[in-house]
Amino acid sequence: MAMGPWLTVATTLAGLNALLLASLGAVWLRNYRTFGSTLTLGLMAFAAVMLVENLVAVFYFFSMQMLYAADPVAQQAVVVLRALQSVALLFLTYVTMQ
Repeated sequence: MAMGPWLTVATTLAGLNALLLASLGAVWLRNYRTFGSTLTLGLMAFAAVMLVENLVAVFYFFSMQMLYAADPVAQQAVVVLRALQSVALLFLTYVTMQ
């Protein structure tokens, strides 16, 4: 079964989010090694959990797309949520890389 356009967008956004989180995690790991701050340790944990969540989402988009196939409204809601997460991660990535 081919992936529909909404699930393709959702998968792409989850992949983008995973890349942003991997970048953030790398910066926060470097900062933790430099400063040893518990705040950066917490940020690393945040990045790790969100990275796993996005990778699991990509897995399920490919393996269980039939869960969303019957309802285009559910597919659109997933895309909106992934897009909001992408916007938030883009802001966070921008301020972290400054």
